[in-house]
Amino acid sequence: MLKQFFILCSGADQSILKSCSNGEQNKYAGIGATVFFTALMASIAAGFALQMVFNNLVSAIFFGIIWGLLIFNLDRFIVSTLKKRQSFLNEFLQVIPRLLLALIIAIVISKPLELKIFEKEINQVLLTQKNALTLANQDQIANQFNPEIEALNSEIGILKSEVDTKSAEVNTLYNTYITEAEGTSGTNKLGKGPVYKEKRDKHDAALAALQDLKIKNSDKITTLETKIETLKSTYNTQVAKTQPIIDNFDGIMARITALGTLPWLPSFFIFLLFLAIETAPIFSKLLSPKGAYDYKLENEESAIKSWVDQQIYERERIVSTNATVNDKVYTDMANEDEFYKFKKQKTRELMQFQADAFYKKQKTFL
Repeated sequence: MLKQFFILCSGADQSILKSCSNGEQNKYAGIGATVFFTALMASIAAGFALQMVFNNLVSAIFFGIIWGLLIFNLDRFIVSTLKKRQSFLNEFLQVIPRLLLALIIAIVISKPLELKIFEKEINQVLLTQKNALTLANQDQIANQFNPEIEALNSEIGILKSEVDTKSAEVNTLYNTYITEAEGTSGTNKLGKGPVYKEKRDKHDAALAALQDLKIKNSDKITTLETKIETLKSTYNTQVAKTQPIIDNFDGIMARITALGTLPWLPSFFIFLLFLAIETAPIFSKLLSPKGAYDYKLENEESAIKSWVDQQIYERERIVSTNATVNDKVYTDMANEDEFYKFKKQKTRELMQFQADAFYKKQKTFL
């Protein structure tokens, strides 16, 4: 049962193979098994790849089976169309296009499995790339807000500087009227005289102006700080909005790119393994000697070809013979007086009909 299934997978003519030896049947069963398991591996690989794309198990299984059947059909077609020739060079020349197709299939099959085998290493590379993208994204968004935030902070600094300058001025006036009262500066007279009162009034006026300036600048600073907080909130919103895009940066193309950053040798050997599996049926049929099945298949095909060639030749001879006979018949009729007289009479009648018709037409116009 299993042997017949693998023979079916090989694409061999079962009616011819049944008349061959058991060894010949086993050879084609082995070729069919290689075709089947290659398609099975292709189906699994496609399932892994589509799981990464759709993140849906049912869809991955469904399309993976479809892809496996497609690869199975291609491999079966490649193997079944290989024919043994009289010369090894002719056999190799007919194999070259099929080898190129097998190379493409091997690449397509091996890549998803490489992504699954090296999944942990790829995740580490993607994590590093995501961190770099996150920092770059934050810097890029910050460049949209930093100039305005810096301008607002500069305004706040100016307002605070005004208060500090006024505070320094008030402190100076305070020291002035205190030292005047102590008699250590100014008039150098101890006590609170007219000069002291003048300096004290000047200090009190400056202190009142300072209090007023603090209130005004405090309100302005509060407004500016509110704007800064709004800008920072908008910045955080933009970062939070774009971060999921970076977090989802793990599609199949990103993983293939990340795989390319890893050492190439392990991936290359996996590719060689699948290339060997994919080309095994081709090389096994190419290198195997011409067997009973090949001779019987060639005999059947050549018999059909001979029959077709014979039919074509017979039809061509019939056409050629009919042409020769017709030429001879028409030549003999051209030399007969009776046929000449009949043809002459009919021609005269036809010319008379034409003349009468022309006359009637002209008479109608006149």
